[in-house]
Amino acid sequence: MSKTLVEFINTCSCCDEHIQTIKNTAQKHGDQVEVKIYYAGKDVDYLKKYGMVTKGTMIIDGRKKIDNLSKTIIEKAIEDALRS
Repeated sequence: MSKTLVEFINTCSCCDEHIQTIKNTAQKHGDQVEVKIYYAGKDVDYLKKYGMVTKGTMIIDGRKKIDNLSKTIIEKAIEDALRS
C-alpha cells in the first residue's frame, strides 16, 4: 500500500498552527501518511515542483493544492485522500 504524501509550504509564522494540525491528523493514520514541511525562505525543494508560493499551502500527493486551510479542511482533505 502506498503512502499518502502531505506536503505543507509554510510561508509565515501565522501558518505554524497548520503544521501541528497536519502532523496530528497524519499521526492518527500511522504509517499511511507521510508529512513533508517546507519553510519558505529556507527550503527551495518545493520551488521546482510547485513554483513560487505566497500563502501557506497544503499539497496532497503532489496534485491537490489547498491554501484556504482550517483544522476541519485539513482533516477532511487527508481523510478523503486516504479513502481514494
